[in-house]
Amino acid sequence: MSRVLLIEDDAAVRQGLELALSRQGYRVDAAESGESGLDRLRTEPPDVVVLDLMLPGIDGFEVCRRIQAAGEVPIIMLTARGDDMDVVAGLEAGADDYVIKPVQARVLEARIRAVLRRTSREQAAPDRYGDLSIDRSGLVVSRKGDRVGLTPTELRLLLELSATPGRVHSRQQLLESVWDQGYLGDSRLVDACVQRLRAKIEDDSAAPVYVQTVRGFGYRFGPL
Repeated sequence: MSRVLLIEDDAAVRQGLELALSRQGYRVDAAESGESGLDRLRTEPPDVVVLDLMLPGIDGFEVCRRIQAAGEVPIIMLTARGDDMDVVAGLEAGADDYVIKPVQARVLEARIRAVLRRTSREQAAPDRYGDLSIDRSGLVVSRKGDRVGLTPTELRLLLELSATPGRVHSRQQLLESVWDQGYLGDSRLVDACVQRLRAKIEDDSAAPVYVQTVRGFGYRFGPL
């Protein structure tokens, strides 16, 4: 049974989503603030976090950054508006996906299933690219001998790109293969995840060697 940590300050929304997800077979741990959510995260790490951005006290952006820095738990953020700045800021803080309020339980549950599928897929044998080592079976990435802490979506993106070095992947292709999203997906998910991934595996994220941009087309994996 997969465990979901739901961090949402609106009691009605929190109770409704908790009930709906519980009926779908998830074990739901609900928290009403960022502080209590972080406490519960440390007590019993969940399989996925559903996080409201607009929280009292520590806001959702800071909670997202702390979760992302502390471990490899996927995060789906809830935002009350389709505001581009909120979405981009949340993705840059480490969120893997987002759902706009008012939340339909079936949509959220589909996103949860998608992110859990990404984290459970088995990968191929290990490989080495320059200073970067990718253990596909153990899902461990190392750079210059040191393990690199990647979120599940960052790892899935790296595995997808590195499976075919030199091949150009469009943003739409990456949305479908990494995020399990079709034509309704948002290309900002890809760009924000690439930015975070580069910061972790590149010597200079402004001049990337491994995750390269092909202007007008998408991304490819190097070095070539």
